[in-house]
Amino acid sequence: MNKIIRIGTRDSQLALWQAHTVEKKLNDLGYQTEIVAVKSTGDVILDIPLYEFGITGIFTKTLDIAMIKGEVDIAVHSMKDVPTALPKGIVQTAVLKRANHEDILVHKGNLDFLHSSGTVATGSLRRQAQWLHRYPNHQVVDLRGNVNTRLQKLKDNDWNGAVFAKAGLERIEILPENHTILNWMIPAPAQGAMVIVAMENDDFCKEATAKLNHFESEICTHIERQFLRTLEGGCTAPIGAFAEVLGDKIRFEGVLFSIDGKEKLEIEKTVEVTHYKNFGQEAASEILANGGQKLMEAIRRDLKK
Repeated sequence: MNKIIRIGTRDSQLALWQAHTVEKKLNDLGYQTEIVAVKSTGDVILDIPLYEFGITGIFTKTLDIAMIKGEVDIAVHSMKDVPTALPKGIVQTAVLKRANHEDILVHKGNLDFLHSSGTVATGSLRRQAQWLHRYPNHQVVDLRGNVNTRLQKLKDNDWNGAVFAKAGLERIEILPENHTILNWMIPAPAQGAMVIVAMENDDFCKEATAKLNHFESEICTHIERQFLRTLEGGCTAPIGAFAEVLGDKIRFEGVLFSIDGKEKLEIEKTVEVTHYKNFGQEAASEILANGGQKLMEAIRRDLKK
């Protein structure tokens, strides 16, 4: 165990919390570590909606390059930010035990606007579409930046609220009292999960980090990301997916929306845990066969405008 494992991370408070969490777990196993923080393009350019970049992995690409160049050994990510196809030579080595998967609305103490008109902020097409589907009279505005920046922007603007992943705010202990759980909103695939990636030829780091893998979280996120990959085909789209293990069964719920939230295709299925490997693909294929193909084509056209 004489090798020092260099842990690559973004330099936001949440990303650093994740990296330090992995560092402590590796240190407890006897490994030596060092944290290397880098700034990603997604953190630097905050005035353009994410989907307008036209590339996937805007938050992970910088760390991918650092790994390939040998500047870091492993990277820790919020799994929902990671493209379903990893760069050549980089492999997933562990999914940590999943935290809370729910979306929440952070508001200003008054929810009367839910019954009339209002303005809600989010940088996510998935959240935007689901919000407009439920509240068609509302306006949704773009919100970018790390969680601290987004909370500050909510305070500084006259919006009624903003949508966040609960896990992120809980992890760095900045969850405001004024929030409500959106139990009707299907989360992003792998929301609440942290993933570790390493170079495929680095047996030392692969073996070390594999000890942190949580199998139940791994199979649930596998199903959700497989659903996403089968539907998307490389295109950003309003897709939600959530799988959970219930005894010897896995229950899965998936949705695909039009960008304006007017169209919704959904699926709910249960299978034996032993049949998890192609479950996400099978669910996505059903959606595609029942109108999803046509809806995905419309989404691609809308995003090109």
